Amino acid sequence: MTRSLSDLTSDLLAAASKAGAEAADAIAVDGTSISIDVLNGKLEQAERSEGVEIGLRVLVGARQACVSASDINPATLTEMADRAVAMARLAPQDPTIGLADPDQLATSWDADVLDLIDPSAEPAPAALEEAARQAEAAALAVKGISQVQSATAAYGQRRVHLAATNGFSGGYGRTDHGLSCVAITGAGTDMERDYFGEGRSHAEDMMSPEEVGRLAAERTIARAGARKPPTGAYPVLFDERISSSLIGHLLQASNGTSVARGASWLRDALGEAVLPKGLTILEDPHRPRVTGSRPFDGEGLPTAKREIVSDGVLTGWTLDLATARKLNMTSTGNAARGTSAPPSPSVGNIALTQGAASQADLLAQMGTGLMITSMIGASINPTTGDYSRGASGFWVENGEITYPVNECTVAGNLREMLRTITPANDARTHLSRVVPSLLVEGLTIAGA
Repeated sequence: MTRSLSDLTSDLLAAASKAGAEAADAIAVDGTSISIDVLNGKLEQAERSEGVEIGLRVLVGARQACVSASDINPATLTEMADRAVAMARLAPQDPTIGLADPDQLATSWDADVLDLIDPSAEPAPAALEEAARQAEAAALAVKGISQVQSATAAYGQRRVHLAATNGFSGGYGRTDHGLSCVAITGAGTDMERDYFGEGRSHAEDMMSPEEVGRLAAERTIARAGARKPPTGAYPVLFDERISSSLIGHLLQASNGTSVARGASWLRDALGEAVLPKGLTILEDPHRPRVTGSRPFDGEGLPTAKREIVSDGVLTGWTLDLATARKLNMTSTGNAARGTSAPPSPSVGNIALTQGAASQADLLAQMGTGLMITSMIGASINPTTGDYSRGASGFWVENGEITYPVNECTVAGNLREMLRTITPANDARTHLSRVVPSLLVEGLTIAGA
């Protein structure tokens, strides 16, 4: 690439203005990704992709259109702009669209403070292959593991630059390292599997491949002999590895897009208790070395800490400029933007207040019930919050895990479920979503 991302976005804006756009914003993304799969100690698959993607949004009156491309030749930029303006003139009118006012824009930030870029060199494919091989070997060394389905090591780096005709221009980058392993025990209809994965922005923060493989194997061995649990109403413990999905339903319901459409079971809950007293959901977009951190949002607005839920009470929606205008509110600086679509509101890093009890303490409190470690499928009614999901995990009696379970369904209502949660103290604080194990009272379990 001979032109910088900043130059590319500037050229796109110039082309848009020349084509007749009244306003425009442009985004350019430069990325590289490597993925190495190992099977039976040998290289199974190696993938590498790299390139630049560009996107342009133009506004003509109260109409907008977006176009994207992976070709950065000057002729392509001109063609993109002409096509986008032609599309915008045919688009439906929407009085809520539009760029930020200049006084709303982020004017200063320090992306280096976020420490999202690993300064070390890109890992060689051979090094990634060796890490995957070590993880696989460690899993196979655990007694009872019949095979490893996959061991994958990956690396990615990404730079993004956003510019708009309102004067905003800024960019930042990030790197990602990942390693995962999926192990299998048993055979045929008695086969069970589980996994473990690790992802960090900096290689030095990664756990060892041997530990990744061992943890995947131990989780898998614990699932041997799984059977259906009894049917009935029981308390359910959502293990830390999947508990963020429960909070994710609350975050989706408090998203401005869902609220503006009336398709949210929280649409009338602003200012009301949605979690037990004492629990807060804090969004922090400035946590160093964390995936969801960013110095500004997809519309050039400054990002900042905010409490989505404070002491159990829902304090506000997650908004970009358009949804804020629809709801007669102010953007929360949560616009996310890709190359092929307009901005939309999205939550980044969040943390739920952790409790004082360990997961073992919550199991003892639960007495008899289900601990869920993985979930499949989902039937969630967005307007009522009715909840039903396939689950597997472990059956608990007298506060102790007794046997693994699978092929069951748990059902309830999200609004009622979230009002009864009790958090443990086991959340992994390096994740973008820091959510501990959660005990929920009285769900319906459909099993044997």
